[in-house]
Formats: sequence, C-alpha cells, structure tokens
Amino acid sequence: MSNSTLFLRADQAERRLCLLANAAARRRAVRNLFRAVSRLGDGVFWYSLMIVLPLWQGAAGLYTSLRLAIVGAVGLGVYKLLKHRLVRERPYIGLIGIDCAMPPLDRYSFPSGHTLHAVGFTTVAVTAFPALVSVLVPFALLVAASRVILGLHYPTDVLAGAAIGYGVAEAVLQLV
Repeated sequence: MSNSTLFLRADQAERRLCLLANAAARRRAVRNLFRAVSRLGDGVFWYSLMIVLPLWQGAAGLYTSLRLAIVGAVGLGVYKLLKHRLVRERPYIGLIGIDCAMPPLDRYSFPSGHTLHAVGFTTVAVTAFPALVSVLVPFALLVAASRVILGLHYPTDVLAGAAIGYGVAEAVLQLV
C-alpha cells in the first residue's frame, strides 16, 4: 500500500475529529487564541526560553539551552525529511468543510513540526527544571491542539509529531 493510499484512508477516518475541532475556530476568540499560540509555537516562545534559561539558572540553564538547540536542529531535520517524502496534504486541502484559519508555514501536514518541537523542548526543559512543568506542558498541549483546530493538521500528524519530538528529546538527553 502506498503512502498516498494509506493517508487517504487515514484522512477519511479522521475527518469527523477534524471537523469537530475546526468548528471551534469559527469563534473569533478561539481562532485568535490558537493563532497566537501557533505563532508563539513557531519558535518565539522556545527561543525566548533558550535565552532566559542561562540568565535564570546560569551554567545549568546554558547546558539545557544547548540541549534545546540540538533538539531543535535534529527535530527540524527529521521533520523536513518526513514532510518531503510522505507528502500528506493538509486537512483544509483534502477534506470538504475544513477551513484554513491560519496560513501554513509549508505545504504538507505530516508530521506536525510545531508539536514535534513543543514536545521535544518541553521534555528537555522539564527534565532539567521540573518547576517549569506547570507552564510548558499546558503550552505544548495548546500548540498541539492549535494545529487541528486551525485546520492545518490531522490528529495523527500531531500524535506523530509528539512521538518524534519525545524520541528526539530522549535521545539528546541520553547522548548529550
């Protein structure tokens, strides 16, 4: 079975979840909230964290920021490789009734790079500084939800991104 056939079947199986989540974006307040979360998840939030950690925690913060940078670079490489090989169209392209509530950063949807990085960065940061869990975990969950609500990803894109992000983070934690 080819990637495109597999994705077409998955797309139809996920259609109802996509429609339900995307319907929330029809409310201006919800759409604006998740657009803002998505923009912060583009990197602004994470880059700010990498700058703040050394200022807040000295050498331990610098070491953690280095790990975060490695997770970001490796995650980006994996993400780009998979996106260009698997070429899954975004829900607003492939499903009737899904509105694109925010312009995507690129063409394809699998896996979710926002979620990959949110989970990867959160895993590394909360391992080093458990006190950050109450801020980073909810933010990572909002980033993941934003991708489906805004019509940019299927739930399996988000789950795959989360799994890859966690795997990359765990590898970096073990090796660096």
